[in-house]
Amino acid sequence: MISRNKIFNLSILFPAIFLILSMSISYSYPNQQQETPPASEIKIGLLKLLEIIPSAESIDYVQNKTQFQLHTLLTEQRHPKTWSLSERIQKDYQGGLRMLFSVDEDIVKRLEVLAVEKEPLEQAIQAVEEALLSRKKIYIYGCGATGRLAKQMESTFWRPFWKRVKGIKKIWSKIAPLLADSIESQLIGEMTGADRALISSLEGFEDLLLIGRLQLEDRKIEKGDVVICVTEGGETSSVIGTILAALDQWKRAKEYAPEEIRKKLYFIYNNPDKTLLPFNRSRIVLEEAAITKINLTTGPQAITGSTRMQATTIETFVVANIIQTALYRTLRRFLSKKEMSKLGFKDEFRIEEKLKEFSQILKQVKKSLPDIAKFTELEAQTYNTRHFSTYFAQKGLITVFIDSTERSPTFRLFPLDTIKEKSRKSWIQVWTPSADLKDAWQAFLGRPFRGLSPGFYKEPFEEKIEDPYLKTAALESLKNAGNDQQFLYDFSFSNFNLENRGPHQGDLCVLVVISPEEAELKQKNSDFRKFIEIFLKKGARAAIILITNEPDKSIAKLIRKIPDFDEQEKDSLVVVNINDKNDPLGINQQIALKIILNAHSTAVMARLGKVIGNTMTNVSPSNLKLIGRATYLIQSHVNDILSHPQWVKLYGIRKPISYGEANAVLYEAINFLKDKKTKAGQTAEVALSIIRILESLRLKSSLSQQEVFEIVKKTGVGQYLSNVTSQIK
Repeated sequence: MISRNKIFNLSILFPAIFLILSMSISYSYPNQQQETPPASEIKIGLLKLLEIIPSAESIDYVQNKTQFQLHTLLTEQRHPKTWSLSERIQKDYQGGLRMLFSVDEDIVKRLEVLAVEKEPLEQAIQAVEEALLSRKKIYIYGCGATGRLAKQMESTFWRPFWKRVKGIKKIWSKIAPLLADSIESQLIGEMTGADRALISSLEGFEDLLLIGRLQLEDRKIEKGDVVICVTEGGETSSVIGTILAALDQWKRAKEYAPEEIRKKLYFIYNNPDKTLLPFNRSRIVLEEAAITKINLTTGPQAITGSTRMQATTIETFVVANIIQTALYRTLRRFLSKKEMSKLGFKDEFRIEEKLKEFSQILKQVKKSLPDIAKFTELEAQTYNTRHFSTYFAQKGLITVFIDSTERSPTFRLFPLDTIKEKSRKSWIQVWTPSADLKDAWQAFLGRPFRGLSPGFYKEPFEEKIEDPYLKTAALESLKNAGNDQQFLYDFSFSNFNLENRGPHQGDLCVLVVISPEEAELKQKNSDFRKFIEIFLKKGARAAIILITNEPDKSIAKLIRKIPDFDEQEKDSLVVVNINDKNDPLGINQQIALKIILNAHSTAVMARLGKVIGNTMTNVSPSNLKLIGRATYLIQSHVNDILSHPQWVKLYGIRKPISYGEANAVLYEAINFLKDKKTKAGQTAEVALSIIRILESLRLKSSLSQQEVFEIVKKTGVGQYLSNVTSQIK
């Protein structure tokens, strides 16, 4: 466990000085000539001790990639409320979850301010309303977690709403002449890497301004369309490339009128401007008068740097309510109060009032804390005993899917299995009531799968990406981004999946139900009932998450209808009452589910030792930003131990390791594990690097990568650090 007072955090206090120092003392090359200190103070340089010569990539990263070394950002800092999360969760599931939920209170505070300072939101609402009436596109773009947010805007909120409207013929016939025939396609949610990136990130893409520009063009976004770009950190290259490309469309047309253009272009982010201004790409956007900025900063994340949590939660809530309010203001022009009510708009919509509803959502979630804790314990036990989980959802499918896929890069887990896997490797899988692979994707997206065509992207990648490492990574990822990728993943509730990925004794099934899906549980032959009963009969344990309008008595009666489900003993039931009155897109229920799943999955991983304190030491360094985060985690954890008085007493004074040294060791670990995917499994480079440095310093002798690998596999970094600190107390 890292001591808060002793963490090496010079980079936060003196970022400019830190960069200079990290570059000047980055490496200790073998045989480097230095002034010889007194014999009693001679220390062998760390890299010389480890017999490491920094790789060309490491040298390039430290010296030339300073714009991706983001440890000064607020979202990369440790939140004081969750400082001791990994210790607490080992003793008390409820206590650990309470810590995580407490950070969501930061969202409440930010939304209270935003409700008063609502002018940018009002402008965005008007822009979406005008786009609807003028048949212009609404393009929402993000990367990683915010990219999945963009997909959710389209596939969870927008398309199902218009499908429902078109199903009410009298209402649709009244408004159809006034709106686009293909209104379901008028809002486009896109992410860096397109639909394939929903499964996992594609290395090299996030770090390119170019791909944002190309995707904007590929999706036929034009001057006059509304472009909403969302980035948790405020520095994601692909997202910045998108908003700048949209701006260039106006500049090329020689119509640069900032006061008009800014009504169409929006940049939404979660870090203070002052921490972003040192980064050139961010500064260009922040200082551009023709782009409207919406700052949603809430503070550090519950898990350091894990912006899938509070940052993406507030972004999802705000963007969805911008869209929903715009729909209300558009449709009320043409429909009566009775007709509006039939669509779910029961009362007048005011954005400031909608923002205030978040506090009630969080309050209702917290009421179910004991039940969520039981669910968390159940899933942690499942993985700890080497079994698997299967989540089943329909209305909540995308929210469930997002949480499940984001576990992989955050905690270094196997990504979702392809249909080619002979046996399950991924701890988790997600199914939906669909007959086959193709139908599952349609149910998921509400449209056909969209990939990246090599014919459109390959040549620009080859000709316009100057950095050799990024070019190689991007071209390699492009091979795995096309339409063919959809055929590798099957989320259907089909015989194929039951036969090849079906339940075994000790597995866990998780059924996610959102109103009005309670009716499915009443029907013996519904897919919901079939799913849970198949698993229970095979000896699996079950959890039901129910986000509902129904009163408790009705729910209790409903659950009793499920044979073999025992919530009092072996199984888990989480019921959260979220009313969907005057919430036709169902935003509040989806947000409640997101809050639950984010905290739950984080707590599960913390219990399994994949979180140290509140830092994700199992992060996968798959892009430039994550390499920077991994480097800083190694440096911080190592220097905390080196500064411990008893370490000094036992092993002597050692100057803190530099950022460059940590990065050199990280790249060695990356290269070591690159060709050992089968043997390495879910071993993380950060863990390997931390243990290699500390154990070699402790023994005053270099340990080989293989020797350290065995320690990581047997002990894990959490237990290792605990052992080291217990030895030196």
